[in-house]
Amino acid sequence: MKNVYRFTEGNASMKSLLGGKGANLAEMTRLGLPVPPGFTVTTEACMSFLETGSYQKTLQTEIEQAIRDLELATGKAFNSSTHLLLVSVRSGAQFSMPGMMDTILNLGLNDQNVKALAKLTNNDTFAYDCYRRLLQMFGDVVFSIPKSQFDSQIAKHELNFDKNVSDFSKREFEILIQSFHQVYQINQYTFPQNPYLQLEYAIQAVFNSWNNHRAKVYRSLNQIDDALGTAVNIQSMVFGNSGQTSGTGVAFTRNPSTGENKLFGEFLINAQGEDVVAGLRTPQPLESIRTILPEAFDEFQKIAHLLEGHYRDMQDLEFTIEQGKLYILQTRNGKRSAKAALKIAVDLVTEKISTKEAAILKMRAEDINQLLHPIFVESELKKATLLASGLPASPGAAVGKIVFTAERAKELVAFGEKVVLVRRETSPEDIEGLLAAEAIVTTYGGMTSHAAVVARGMGTCCVTGCEAAKIEEAQKIVRINNQLLTEGDIISVDGTTGRIYIGEIETELSKLDENFQSLMQWCDAIAKVKVYANAETILDLRTALDFGAQGVGLARTEHMFFGVERLRAMRQWILTEQKSEALAQLISFQTVDFYQMFKLTKDKPMIIRLLDPPMHEFLPHGNREIQKVAKELSLTVVEVEQSLAALAEVNPMLGHRGVRIGVTAPDIYQMQVTAIIKSAIKHWREGLRITPKIMIPLIAEASELILVKQQLIEQIQTIFQAESIEIPYEIGTMIELPRACLVANDLAENADFFSFGTNDLTQMTYGFSRDDIGKFIGDYQEKGLLVNDPFQVLDIDGVGQLVEMAVQKGRSVKPNLSIGVCGEVGGNPPSIAFFQKIGVNYVSCSPYRVPIARLTVAKEAIHRLS
Repeated sequence: MKNVYRFTEGNASMKSLLGGKGANLAEMTRLGLPVPPGFTVTTEACMSFLETGSYQKTLQTEIEQAIRDLELATGKAFNSSTHLLLVSVRSGAQFSMPGMMDTILNLGLNDQNVKALAKLTNNDTFAYDCYRRLLQMFGDVVFSIPKSQFDSQIAKHELNFDKNVSDFSKREFEILIQSFHQVYQINQYTFPQNPYLQLEYAIQAVFNSWNNHRAKVYRSLNQIDDALGTAVNIQSMVFGNSGQTSGTGVAFTRNPSTGENKLFGEFLINAQGEDVVAGLRTPQPLESIRTILPEAFDEFQKIAHLLEGHYRDMQDLEFTIEQGKLYILQTRNGKRSAKAALKIAVDLVTEKISTKEAAILKMRAEDINQLLHPIFVESELKKATLLASGLPASPGAAVGKIVFTAERAKELVAFGEKVVLVRRETSPEDIEGLLAAEAIVTTYGGMTSHAAVVARGMGTCCVTGCEAAKIEEAQKIVRINNQLLTEGDIISVDGTTGRIYIGEIETELSKLDENFQSLMQWCDAIAKVKVYANAETILDLRTALDFGAQGVGLARTEHMFFGVERLRAMRQWILTEQKSEALAQLISFQTVDFYQMFKLTKDKPMIIRLLDPPMHEFLPHGNREIQKVAKELSLTVVEVEQSLAALAEVNPMLGHRGVRIGVTAPDIYQMQVTAIIKSAIKHWREGLRITPKIMIPLIAEASELILVKQQLIEQIQTIFQAESIEIPYEIGTMIELPRACLVANDLAENADFFSFGTNDLTQMTYGFSRDDIGKFIGDYQEKGLLVNDPFQVLDIDGVGQLVEMAVQKGRSVKPNLSIGVCGEVGGNPPSIAFFQKIGVNYVSCSPYRVPIARLTVAKEAIHRLS
């Protein structure tokens, strides 16, 4: 196995082996650009070292040969008094991880070679400045000596000499260097004088930096595989700190914040690279080179333009100018803001540098997510005081006054206040408070809890599972990490990170401009899978359609019953004998609801799920509410309490819900179907041709589906006869139980479509409560028992296999059976890729995830074609 590649041996396609930096250095060398010569130690060598804890003998031999080749290429050598070779040692993983791993410059200097460098360059201060930098970096990177110990020595001597370190004389540098050696001794280390030993230590240190804490955190945050390793790049040094015709800089071929097509960057005269990165000196704008070193600037402009065209993307360049000569030390695809990413992707297509497919592949789901939600102003966020953290259940940023009840939220919002609803957990009865709140914080619940699902549907910022919050609702206080907050105190909530801050932080919105619309149109034209939305309110529908949803995969009906009059009618149907009167009221309400929904969706498909939750969700809780309901319904408190006791269930989510309601109380489903069909007929008579799609939830047995479907068909035929009209309609089923997957072929015989409810399917398969998983999912992930929350990212090995089986079984009976996914993972990019692979027709997600899903299905279509 080859462990070392010269820059002349590699190319841009070898990133997995040479890392991004090494592959790009090789590619620029191949293009004939001014790149200092060098070589790359591979990522495979890194992982071998980390696994065994030692250098392989073959690796040492290859490195020694590569140094000899570098000496020949440069005409220089380690320890030469006339042609001294110095090198840089830099990390370079396959995926860019800026600042996460380590770098050492000026390697090869020692107590003797620094004198040779001073003589060769006729510049004592330059040589000794390079040596003190090496001692600092080597001590930090190789021996983990805290940087602060070196910094304190610099500060001490700057004070003694009354000048900045950059202005030190040779003698002053010698004194500083001697103090650095003493820092080594205090920490029981000695700086190695042998350049070959320095190189061996440095390479091992860069290998080890793959597993430093910040690198691990960055990989976790960006979903980079821990098994990839980092390459190490050894490169002949060029010196930006060798005088007033030298310098170093970082530049982007376009503005990384705005996307503007203009060179953007910073430059420092008489400096080395870490001076720019570490902020040790205040840099000048890139344009300043034009007046200081015009020839170098003109060459840099040409190279920047060439590299952007070559890589077909905005480039992030590091460069050094040594005594007027330009050298390129790195190029990579530049990190950019979400706003800039969108503009750059579209502009590159417009400028015919890139293709629409490439533009789609460049955009990340995270970028789209940021564009759709408010964000905190970064400069203000840095000054904010962190209060607590929970689960980032619904992205966005919001500020408001703490309230503890839905009623109080409504009251304050009615007076023009902005509020954050802080609850132990939420229920459907909180819907009006949820609608009113700027943000929602719960102490319990996971990423698919009621609060999370509703918040995402509304595009409301939400943090769930914030267990540090101890709520005392009666006293209207919450204790969070020794902080006592009361109703009316202002907090800021970041639903993207799950963090909660004290006080008000300024927010800003990214505008969805014509670039966003262009990108989404390109996605739709390429995609093979449709993107629908989950919705439960008119606001949800409008939002989803505005974001380009091609239909509604799940129109939930339960939340339609929680208005004051509707809830009263629902309770009348459940608790009294006046069921016909209650159903008549509900039909009236629901017919208007469905008419408005069909009016918005027009000819787009909309799948309406019949009532699913257990009855207890509609019933009163607490003595005061029980007394109120008893009075409203002309019942005694005892009668209400007896009904509540009769309806109580030990495990309601596995109890009397879904199709089981349709079996035991068929009139409620018949009421809903009547409303659906009548509203559709009204649209037909007004010229809008729609096909209602009715979905029966929680089916386990084919016999359940046959019974309830037949009851619905009979009701629909009665309506057709009464209205003297027939319209097309479909009746399908939600697949959300493992048994339903196993008998999907039997269900398909009696279903017009399947829709996978992955929330319940995951819950039933794992035996995890989706509302309680937040209490232990962190421990499971930390201990490697689970990589992802299975309610957020599809469990392909378990739940995924059930879904795939059901698809195959269903299509074995009906090859053209329409199949979709409407659970939370319907908006998750890795999950969408799996669903597309197994042949679903559509995915359905919360409205604010629709653009992400549109991007993802387009990406997957491109991948499948390539």
